[in-house]
Amino acid sequence: MLNLTDHLLAEKLASETGKRLIALREQLFNEGASPWYVMDAGDAIAHRFLIDSLREHRPNDAVLSEEAADDQLRLSADRVWIIDPLDGSNEYGEIGRSDWAVHVALWERSDGSAGELTAAAVALPAHDITLSTNSPPPTPPRHEGNPRLVVSRNRTSREVVTVAQALGCDVARLGSAGAKAMAVVLGETDIYVHAGGQHQWDSAAPIAVARAAGLHTSRIDGSPLIYNERDTWLPDLVVCQQHLAERVLAALREYVGH
Repeated sequence: MLNLTDHLLAEKLASETGKRLIALREQLFNEGASPWYVMDAGDAIAHRFLIDSLREHRPNDAVLSEEAADDQLRLSADRVWIIDPLDGSNEYGEIGRSDWAVHVALWERSDGSAGELTAAAVALPAHDITLSTNSPPPTPPRHEGNPRLVVSRNRTSREVVTVAQALGCDVARLGSAGAKAMAVVLGETDIYVHAGGQHQWDSAAPIAVARAAGLHTSRIDGSPLIYNERDTWLPDLVVCQQHLAERVLAALREYVGH
């Protein structure tokens, strides 16, 4: 993988990590390993592969990973890879579930700017799909009928309920943040609203890929999502079709106003 653009490197690393996770999962399930062992082993192998690969191909770049201690030197770096080696560990540990992902994103600062996500990939290994800025996904076609809202498997915030009721949404449930965001990118759903808080690595790559596909992305108050901040916590986000953005944000503003 010599002399790759950042876009292609992100795509290849996400895809290769996914292949390793698929092989490991099949092996461990066949050996009768517990779900907790499968999850821990997946997190470890994915993190190690990504870190080793980035050290080889982008040795001067900083890295922010879910599976490593936060190195505050990233705050003064001009290039930071933000990775979630296995997004949706719980789903990965369940036989038959496919709603887990691999996230690889690059944040860059230039000419004194605040910095922005510039390259990214999200792999959905169980579906043998990798979506990336290397070859941006087409903007999904407008869905006729009730808007489709994708929500968490096990928790639904009041903000999400507000949007569902205001827009008359049909609702689907998926596991990982990457799987939910990519469901919008792929046109399987139309809206993803999250208000329960996530870390930067949970959304950096999905947001970059969604933007490349021409979708609306923002905080629930409509403000921009900002990455490589000192605090890795991001309270909320919206990913949706552009024609639904104002209705979604208006419903959220009304909820906050109450």
